[in-house]
Amino acid sequence: MRFVLASASPARLGVLRAAGIDPSVVVSGVDEDAIIAGLGDASHIDTVTALARAKAAAVAETVTTTHTDAVVVGCDSMLSIGGELVGKPGDPATARDRWSAMAGRTGELLTGHAVVRIEDGRRTEQATGTQGTTVRFAAPTPEEVDAYVASGEPLAVAGGFTLDGLGGWFVEGVDGDPSSVIGISLPLTRKLLAEVGVSVVDLWRQ
Repeated sequence: MRFVLASASPARLGVLRAAGIDPSVVVSGVDEDAIIAGLGDASHIDTVTALARAKAAAVAETVTTTHTDAVVVGCDSMLSIGGELVGKPGDPATARDRWSAMAGRTGELLTGHAVVRIEDGRRTEQATGTQGTTVRFAAPTPEEVDAYVASGEPLAVAGGFTLDGLGGWFVEGVDGDPSSVIGISLPLTRKLLAEVGVSVVDLWRQ
């Protein structure tokens, strides 16, 4: 049985490898903005769950011919803070503004998960869920923010920060699952795998 990660995130891949799984990586290529636009006034939890479901479904469609026995796992992370749901800043100005708004505050990093089971080359079962983790941000100086933005790291990560990289210097603490903040919740993924009839220990590298 293959574990297929429907994500290009090196952080998610790193979490899984450190936890004993060597997944195949297949990027979904879904249009996230279009999906969000189609959701209308969906809740923050429903939004990240829908994105994760779309990613897993898209990859499952492409791998059924090459992976006749597999689980496809898709994830999507966004930061809920001040009533707003924010994703990747994308450019330095947005990242700098984001940190001005986050400094000294608390937000909830939401990571949607979707697991699709493939058996005999066809999709058989699916399970979804979302993990929320409270993140307490420090108040970096303007010079520190400028240096962090100049590093390029915050531009392409949910909420404009990391826990396992340079951004970790500016996170006072987390209340909940740290692996979910990095990009994939190990406890939730284990539960979702069980829902589709797969034990995580059977996926560990031998």
